[in-house]
Amino acid sequence: MTPAAQTFVDGTWHEGNPPLMGPMTLATWLGSVIFDGARAFEGTVPDLDLHCRRAVASAAKMNMNAPVSAEELVEICRDGVARFPTGSALYIKPLMWAEDGWIYPDPDSTRFAVNIFEAPLPAPSGSSCCVARFRRPAPDQAPTDAKSACLYPNQGRALREAHERGFDNAVVLDPLGNVAEFATANIFLAKDGVIHTPIPNGTFLDGLTRQRCIALLRGAGETVIERAVTVADLHTADEIWSTGNHAKLLPMTRFEDHDMQTGPLFTKARDLYWEFAHSGA
Repeated sequence: MTPAAQTFVDGTWHEGNPPLMGPMTLATWLGSVIFDGARAFEGTVPDLDLHCRRAVASAAKMNMNAPVSAEELVEICRDGVARFPTGSALYIKPLMWAEDGWIYPDPDSTRFAVNIFEAPLPAPSGSSCCVARFRRPAPDQAPTDAKSACLYPNQGRALREAHERGFDNAVVLDPLGNVAEFATANIFLAKDGVIHTPIPNGTFLDGLTRQRCIALLRGAGETVIERAVTVADLHTADEIWSTGNHAKLLPMTRFEDHDMQTGPLFTKARDLYWEFAHSGA
């Protein structure tokens, strides 16, 4: 069953999944699409302004001129959220794409939409993951500094490979063989009471939930080290978890043949994030 959805395009809200592109639209066949994702849950919409700013910035990095400001996007998103029952768990997805151009976009042909749909938050009950053979590209190989749709098919290949092997998610490496992220989110690990996460090196998106969690943990007195993380680090970790917009924070209880428990540092990170989200800060 298709989830309840509302889409704002060309100044009007539409129910469901309205058509946006034709076969001659540049985005349809040459991938000039950016999107962002925010979350509404339990009556909160954390960091909506940052997501909208990143959408506008991503459009510029993909050679498009955003036809709407970040502030206008925020207001449209809030209007859309209000169309659902209070407290609904929603995915909020601003999109921008190029209508015209040849190989690269005509910047002034950029269009936008805001798609909002019901999407329950996954329960933090523990998931499994494995290393994928598909890697993140280097910054000179793909537009890795934007939240661009063209980056996600390779992530999808990694995720499908993990599913076919019986795991819930995939750990994706960077071109040098270090850990970059999960196929769907950023990655953290804890060892001997210290939290570690891959340092942004231009190959993966430095997620907004990732940034928020680092700041909250450090503010609560925890040590968070951003560094090159190896696969060997994951095999000996006490805890592993993900941060991302779709699920926010999820614990991993198995990495390949290494079993773990949902640990105190993940629990603290999640509690801190929930407190922040409900604070309205």
